[in-house]
Amino acid sequence: MTRILVDADACPVREEIIRVAARLRCEVVLVSNGSRPIRPPEEGFVRQVIVAEGADAADDWIVEQASPADVITTADIPLAARALEKGARALSFKGHDWTAQNIGSALAGREIARHMRETELTRGGPTHGPSAMAMADRSRFLDALDRAVHAARRGPEKPVFRVPPGGF
Repeated sequence: MTRILVDADACPVREEIIRVAARLRCEVVLVSNGSRPIRPPEEGFVRQVIVAEGADAADDWIVEQASPADVITTADIPLAARALEKGARALSFKGHDWTAQNIGSALAGREIARHMRETELTRGGPTHGPSAMAMADRSRFLDALDRAVHAARRGPEKPVFRVPPGGF
């Protein structure tokens, strides 16, 4: 059965996730280290897991539980990479599908951004966080989550063998 495993500590789209899960009849697991209080809705298909405090405790729990039938929602690119390694689907809170084809460059870009922030800090310059969620981001997320759950239910994508026009 497909589940949506949510990196819930800083998730701005919990309501959207629950709405999609209710419509598609799949379980939602909100995973948190408890640093930010989360009041889950009283829905039978929503479960909250609070892990021990620690930098990656929630991420570790999600990866341990992840299967190819699951969709992981997170803003954490390294967590998305680990989920993909387990065969799960990974989706950012702004509706970006993480795949084997794009996760490597995302990890590299994240490292460059970290280096730039550290360089700016040593010079006393400004630092910039992620941009705020817009309605278009929420809409893109809803569409991407719907597609990801349906794809997870179909199972792993199998390579398609096609005979070129005119044969071999």
